[in-house]
Amino acid sequence: MRQRIVVKVGSNVLTRSDGKLDVTRMSALVDQIAWLIRNDNEVILVSSGAVACGKRELKVDHSLDSVEQRQLFSALGQVKLIGLYYDLFREFHIHVGQVLTMKENFQPGEQYENQRACMTVMLENGVLPIVNENDTVSVTELMFTDNDELSGLIARMMHADMLILLSNIDGIYTGQPDDERSELIRDVKPGTDLSQYIQVEKSAFGRGGMHSKYMTASQLSKDGIRVIIANGERDNILVDLMERPQEIPHTDFIPTKHD
Repeated sequence: MRQRIVVKVGSNVLTRSDGKLDVTRMSALVDQIAWLIRNDNEVILVSSGAVACGKRELKVDHSLDSVEQRQLFSALGQVKLIGLYYDLFREFHIHVGQVLTMKENFQPGEQYENQRACMTVMLENGVLPIVNENDTVSVTELMFTDNDELSGLIARMMHADMLILLSNIDGIYTGQPDDERSELIRDVKPGTDLSQYIQVEKSAFGRGGMHSKYMTASQLSKDGIRVIIANGERDNILVDLMERPQEIPHTDFIPTKHD
């Protein structure tokens, strides 16, 4: 059955321990997204990684404040990131288009409708939208909490069937993921409260963490959109989630059914 799937890839998936972009993993994810498209799915990719790319492109010999750093490195890095995606998807004859957005674009009105129309016409013409926040102009209160929030807004706006949030852990656990006593929560039924298991913390390279993923998943599942939290560092994770999900560790938020 044809599905519209939003795939969000976090900074911790796309970067190595030294903060550099992991091109090998990026290439593997592109292979899997191409497989999804070949199997008659529409895909929207929400990708982090621009700031990490930019930091490796330029050495600055003077101090910059946090806003200046984000603007400079995201402007540099976004070019490199989208260029890499362009080259990798071209191997599969898949056209890509860049969508840079801001929080204010999700307020009801002309900008919202224009943004939805843009991505709709891209999908209708076989173009894969690659979405990221426009960090060059989005600062302080104008920023999304993180790309988890952004991907949730995109999934809702585009009436997606599924959102897959790729992190560097398998999903939500009953305790610390590295504690052998902790258990992975596989299925989350509508209305289930997991807040007792969620710690408010940020990821190593991004702004998000499991709390933001949980909040996004909880909100979308109420809207009838299925949300999966899975480990993007696992080989072939996207294909395996489609073909043999019962064998793959992940947390699956079962959507509320609407008449």
